[in-house]
Amino acid sequence: MPSPGGERLAAALRESRERTGLSLAALAAKTTYSKSSWERYLNGRSLPPRPAIQELCRLAGEPDARCLALWEIAKSESNGRPKERTQPEPSAPPQPPTPRTAAPALAQEAHAQVGLAQVGLAREGPAREGLARAGHRIATAAAIVASVCAVVFGAVTLALVLLPHQRHTPRPKATPSATGPHCRAAACEGQNPLDMRCAAVPETLAEHVTGTGASIQLRHSAVCGTSWARMWGTRIHDRIEVTATGGAGRTRGARVETRADADGYVYTPMTVTRPGTSVRACFFPAAGSGQECFEARVGRDAPGAFGMPGA
Repeated sequence: MPSPGGERLAAALRESRERTGLSLAALAAKTTYSKSSWERYLNGRSLPPRPAIQELCRLAGEPDARCLALWEIAKSESNGRPKERTQPEPSAPPQPPTPRTAAPALAQEAHAQVGLAQVGLAREGPAREGLARAGHRIATAAAIVASVCAVVFGAVTLALVLLPHQRHTPRPKATPSATGPHCRAAACEGQNPLDMRCAAVPETLAEHVTGTGASIQLRHSAVCGTSWARMWGTRIHDRIEVTATGGAGRTRGARVETRADADGYVYTPMTVTRPGTSVRACFFPAAGSGQECFEARVGRDAPGAFGMPGA
C-alpha cells in the first residue's frame, strides 16, 4: 500500500499524463519506460525513478519541480518507514485446579475422618470420649489449614496467569510523523529545501526574468524560517547566489551542471531568515554577460529592485 506521499505523487503523475493526451502504450513509446512500468507508477504501486518523472513532465509541457518535490517526500517516507513485525501471542498456561473445588474436598475429607473417629469411639465407650474431643479439634484445625492453603494457592495461581500476559503484551511504539519539515531555523542552514520538506508550501517573495530568458524566484518558508532561490529555463554553467543581507550575511549558491538541471528547477541551499530580513539573489549567466541581481524583504509584499544588472 503506498504511503501518503506516494499517493499524492501518483495523483500528480496521473494529472500530468492526462495533460499529455497519451495512452499508456503511447507514453511507453515516447519514453524509456515500459507500459507496465507506467501502470505501476501511475497507480502508486511502485516509486518511479527521478528521470521518469522528468520525462513525463517534459511531455506534458510543464516544470517538473512540483512532481519532484512530491517524489522526494515519497522517497523519504519509503526509506524511513519501519517494517512491521508480528509477534506470536503467548500461549495460555495450563489452568490449575480451581481453589473452590479443592477447599471443599479437603474439608469433606476432614469431616469424614472425624465422623469415623466418633463412631469408633462411641463403640469403645466413655473411656475414649476425651480422645474423641481431641480428634475433633485436630480435624477442625486441619480443615481451617486446608481452606487457608486453598486461598493462598488460588492467589498465586491468579498472579501467575496475569503476570505473563502483562509482560508479553506489546506496547504501542511512537512512529515518526510522515508530514512536516525535517528542520527548523538554524538546523536548516545550508540544507536542500526539497530534502528537508521546506519547499512544500513556500511563499514567493519576488520573481525575475533574466536577459537570457531564465526565470528566478526568491522563496521563503515561514515554517522552516528560511529562504532560498530557484531558477529554470537556464543553460549549462549558469549560476545563482542568494544572500540574507539583513541576517548573518551568508551566501548560498547553485550551478547548472547537466542538461537535466537545465530542463528542470535548480535550487540553492537554504539560509536562515526572519521577518524583516532582506534577501538578495544574483544571477551569473554562463556567457559571462554580467550579473543580474534583485531582492525582496521577508514579511513584506513589496519586493525590492527588479532586474538591476550589476546591482
